[in-house]
Amino acid sequence: QVQLKESGGGSVQVGGSLTLSCAVSREPWSIRFLGWFRHTPAKGREGVAAIESGGNGMTFLTDSVKGRFTIIQDNAKKMFYLQMNNLKPEAAAVYYCAADLVGRARNWWESSSAYDYWGQGTQVNVSS
Repeated sequence: QVQLKESGGGSVQVGGSLTLSCAVSREPWSIRFLGWFRHTPAKGREGVAAIESGGNGMTFLTDSVKGRFTIIQDNAKKMFYLQMNNLKPEAAAVYYCAADLVGRARNWWESSSAYDYWGQGTQVNVSS
C-alpha cells in the first residue's frame, strides 16, 4: 500500500507557473508508475502526466501540456512534482497524484483505472 498527499495548489494568473507536490509513504522506486490527473465538472478526470518511477524514469505527458509541464521524481525526499508553466485557463482543476504498484499503467498511463492509490487532491485556479 501507499499513501499520497498533494500540496502546492493555489491561484495563478494565465501564463503563470505553479509546482504541485506529491508526498508518498514508500520509496518512489517501489512505485511502478506515478500519475498526475486533474478533474473538472465539465471534462471529468483527465490524465495529465505520468512517470515510470519504478523503471527507467520515462515520462509521459498529454498533448495539451507538452512543452509546458514537467513531472519530476525525487527519491531522496520521497516526493514527486508536477511543474506547470505558461498556465492556461483550462488548467483550472483539482489535481490528484495516483500510484500504480503493479505496472498496469504501462499499457495506458492515462487511464485512471490503472492506478489503485490516490491522494486527496489540490485545487488549481487560473485567472485571466
